[in-house]
Parts: sequence; C-alpha cells; structure tokens
Amino acid sequence: MVTGTTAGIRLLRSVASWSALALTPLPALAQEPLSAIGWLSESVAMPVAIPPDAGALPLPEASGAPSEQVDVTVLGSGPDDGAGLNDGAEAGLTEPFWGSTATDEALHVLAAAPSGTIPALRQLLGAILTARLVPPADSAQTGALVLARIDRLLDLGALDQAAALAAAAGPTTPDLFRRSFDVALLTGNEDAACTRLRDAPAIAPALTTRIFCLARGGDWQAATLTFDTAVALGQVGGGDAAVLARFLDPDSDDDAEALERPETVTPLALRLFEAIGEPIPTYGLPLAFAHADLRSTSGWKTRIEAAERLAREDALPPERLRAIYLERRPAASGGVWDRAAAMQQLDAALVARDAAAVSQALVRAWAVMQQADLEMPLAALVARPAARIALSGPAAGIAFRLSLLDAAAAAGDPPAVATPEERFAAAIGAGRVPDAPPFGGLARAIAPAFADAAPPAPADLAEMLSQDRRGEAVLAALARIDEGVSGDLRRVTEGLVVLRLAGLDRVARQAAVELLLLDRRG
Repeated sequence: MVTGTTAGIRLLRSVASWSALALTPLPALAQEPLSAIGWLSESVAMPVAIPPDAGALPLPEASGAPSEQVDVTVLGSGPDDGAGLNDGAEAGLTEPFWGSTATDEALHVLAAAPSGTIPALRQLLGAILTARLVPPADSAQTGALVLARIDRLLDLGALDQAAALAAAAGPTTPDLFRRSFDVALLTGNEDAACTRLRDAPAIAPALTTRIFCLARGGDWQAATLTFDTAVALGQVGGGDAAVLARFLDPDSDDDAEALERPETVTPLALRLFEAIGEPIPTYGLPLAFAHADLRSTSGWKTRIEAAERLAREDALPPERLRAIYLERRPAASGGVWDRAAAMQQLDAALVARDAAAVSQALVRAWAVMQQADLEMPLAALVARPAARIALSGPAAGIAFRLSLLDAAAAAGDPPAVATPEERFAAAIGAGRVPDAPPFGGLARAIAPAFADAAPPAPADLAEMLSQDRRGEAVLAALARIDEGVSGDLRRVTEGLVVLRLAGLDRVARQAAVELLLLDRRG
C-alpha cells in the first residue's frame, strides 16, 4: 500500500523531472526565433541553436533546480523550407519561383508583402505562402523560410493553413509546436495540443503552458505544485502569477478586483483570462484571435461578427459564414441582424428556385452585404445558383456583377442592364483586350496592362524577372498595386503588367475586375 507521504514524494519527483528544463535558465546564446508576429504565446522552452561543428554547450547551475541537459537544434536540421500544402503550379507559380533570390531577401519580401484590400491578390499571397516551392539557392534548410510563411498565415488569420503547413514541414520542433499550440488555443482544440505536448518529451513546455495543460488534464494537484514551486524559485511572477493563481483556485473571491489586461495579449493569456471569468474582447486584437469567437461557447451575435470579420479578409470559407447566418432567427434588427435576415431570405428563395423571391431577396442582400464590404463572400455563395434562375431588372444586374466577382463562375454575356463599367470588367475577365474606357482614372490605369502593346515592366522589376527572381518580382507587384490603389495609379498599371509577365495573367485579370467593381480605394 502506498502511504500519503510516499505518494507525495513520488508526485514531487514527477513534477520536478517534468519541470526541470524550464526551471533551468537557458544560456545567453538562446533566443526566440525571428517572427513576423509579436503575439505568440511563450508556450515552449526554446532550444539553443548551435553550429554543426560546435562542441558540447555547458549549462550553468540553477539555484534550487536540478541541472538538466537542454536539447539543442543543429543549424541546417530545421523544418523543410520547401514544404507546402499543394503544388505551386496549381496556382500558376512556375519554378524557379525564388531562383537566385537570397534567403534573407525572401524573408524580407514575405514579411513586407501587403495583405491588401483586393481579394485576388490576397489569395495569391496565400498561395505563395502555402505552395511547395523550391527554396532559394542559398537555403541552408534551417526552417527560417517555412516559419516565416507560417507566421504570415497566422498574421492573415489563416489558422487552418498555418497548422497544416506546420504539420507538413517535418518532425515537430519547438518552433513548429509553438505555432500549432496557439492555433489550438484559438480554435478550442487545446486539450489535443496538451496531449501532443505530453507525448513529445523532446519539446519542453514553458511553465505557464505546463500548468495550463496539467489543469486541463484534471491534475490540479500537480498544476498547483508546479505553480507554487515556480513562484518560489522566481520563475513566474507579475501578471502571469496573478492570472495563474486565480486559474488554479476556482473558489477565489468573486468580488476580487479585475486583473490588469496584459500589454500583449497572447492566445494563452486569452484563454486564461476567459477561464477566470474575465474574457478579453477580441475585436481590437489581431485577426487570428477572431477565430476564438467562432466557438460554440460564444453568443450568436459574437459568432456572426467574428465570421464576418474573417470572411471579409478571406480567412474563413464563405460556407462557414453562411452556416452561422442560418443558425437561428434574428431577434432584433440593424447591423448583423439585417445581414443574417437577408441571407436567410435569399437562401430560402434560391432553394425554392423562385425567380420573383430571388429577385427581391438578392437586391436586399446586395445592399446590406455591400455596406459591410462582404461582396466577395456573397458572390461565392450565390453567383452560380443565381445564374441558373432567369432574373430581370436590378437583380439581373447584381447577379451579373456577382458572377464577375466570383472567379469560379462563368459570367456569360452582359445583360441589357449592365453598366459600362461592368462591360469593361467583363471584357478583361473573359481574356479580351478591352476597349479604351470612357470613364474613371482607375479604369484608364487598368486598360494599358491588358492592351496588345502593353507598357514594359518598370526597370527594377524587369531586372528581377531577368535574374530568375520571380518571387521577388511578384511580391513587389502586389505592393505596387496596393500603393497605386491609394494614390499613384501608374503603380496599378506597373503591378498588373509584372503579374502578367510572371505568368499570372488569370490573377491579374481577376484583380483588375475586383479593382473596378469593389472600389476599395482609400
């Protein structure tokens, strides 16, 4: 029979063994990997990066904590920089994409590439980030490039793609796990992530992560002991100690003063504050945090607002937005309620294939969705089913515009009610050389890029293309268009020309259509 004293000693030894690495200070050489985002949770104790020919790295003794050997990562043995979720050729990204571009420059242009307001260009950036592409010629396969790609996906709110790319990049490393763990926290899958952490002894969890996971696993005694030990050794303090203390004491005073919100909210901080009954609103946080509001524990209005925010930035499939709109009947009016009611009415009319009902509902849905900059999700949801119904009047014009915006739809011939702008956009979308536009400075900037005698690429971008630095040129073209939309329209022409020269004619044409029809000029 095991006595209470013996059980306590065993528990102490177990916790001490599991905690030893994080309670032992890392040498000054250790540092966090370069990240384009600043809100990652400190969820793992990062390894020390050493050159392949370096000798053993001595570790200093930590007062009050056992000495342990810290795992090291040999440079050049990191995640696969060329990993991806699909073949780049599927998105028109022909090889060599990076070619002679230096890795440092590739990291720079990926971090600087604008997400922009034009969906086709945002989707192109996403394709670059997720595609299997040969790394730059000087790549040392340290994993820096794939980590930078994952970080941009996180920055864009594309959590599923970020997690999938982390899984595709090779064996789980602390760098990859840290990002996957944050995705799990934001999407409500933290228990599975804690299980993965428990089953991966090579990944040393940081103290807050260890305590959180022990508690989530129901081992509150071990979690409390780890917390008390860490506080006693000075390894946890300040705001972390305050929120963990309340997290570990469900019976704490309900009248206690609210804790101060951390200066930088991480996914782990978000979940800890939520657990103690002091949730942090996600609206002012980076886009990725909106995923936390999609969980079933959130109210319907909060879920709609989060889904709209994500769908507006192409970070949520339109079908997911539709499903949330259809969850129940709106009990109020205005804002999200008007959009939910309009989409429910339109969905029912499309299912019934009632031309009169569709015409009425489509006009209403277009008005409220356009006000919220949600034309693209609307197009993806209704352009094709609406095209199969004979519509007339304003609804016919809206259906045609939606078919132009939906790259997967066949727009067909413009209806009689089509505007000159729509006819011009239709010509570009169909791959024809458009007539000189009789309207608008933006249209006049777009037309030359698709003329038989298009202007040459600007010298700096032409040089990139000639030197097999296609990736640099494409990302620079995105930046040119983004700049041009807000000011110098010549930049729009230059960017579209370069995209076409880089073999991305279809993307350039869809971007031009969206530039014309969405009017996202700042």
